[in-house]
Amino acid sequence: MAAQPVTVLITGANRGLGLEMVKQMVEGKCPVKKLFACCRDPNGPKAEALQALAKKHPNVHIIRLDVADLGSIKQCSQQVGAQVGTGGLNLLINNAAYLDKSTLQETTAEGMQTTLNTNLMGPMYMTQEFLPHLRAAVKASKIPGMSTRKAAVVNITSFLGSMQLVKDTFSIFTYIPYRIICAAEELKKDEILFSLLHPGWVRTDMGGEEGEIDAPESVTGMLSVMESLTEKQNAAFLDYKGKTLPW
Repeated sequence: MAAQPVTVLITGANRGLGLEMVKQMVEGKCPVKKLFACCRDPNGPKAEALQALAKKHPNVHIIRLDVADLGSIKQCSQQVGAQVGTGGLNLLINNAAYLDKSTLQETTAEGMQTTLNTNLMGPMYMTQEFLPHLRAAVKASKIPGMSTRKAAVVNITSFLGSMQLVKDTFSIFTYIPYRIICAAEELKKDEILFSLLHPGWVRTDMGGEEGEIDAPESVTGMLSVMESLTEKQNAAFLDYKGKTLPW
């Protein structure tokens, strides 16, 4: 039986990994009914590539969203809800992130607050506000168990948040504000999958030119991992190859 088309929302979709996810999802084999590509400035120069994709693929819907602004998140949720209706949202990908390149001595309260609002509070508020749409997707789905084609939240994070790997990674990445990670199993009772993915060290604006892999390789791997996720990987911390990472 052919796979049912899914609805997907991606934050930080205008560049880097987010943009590559949009591209591979709409051009891939798995059917996507609606893909909500969210970014802070949809009409700005940094969103031109995303606008071009949306013109080419009518199932891509660009929505203005600042994940550090709860009001913006609520407005986005209302817009998405109006379009998905009782079918709900199958997959929420929290990809947007902020990198403050500061050491402990250089870190400011403002920089730390921006990091927390974007990288920690943002995904939490996104999950809260879109939970009704995820629950609606579960109710509308006939798929047993848990999967990203039923209802799931995937947070794009980094192995740099691993407490066990601090000694191995701190020498190459000393930016204190970025290294905070959060996960929960609270959504398990609703049959909503929740997991974290490390995309690898990618050559993007954030990853820098020294990265080990390009965005297409990273996203291809992550989408493959997402497609394979089940309840066995709920609350898992995995890399783009599906390898379990230490907390």
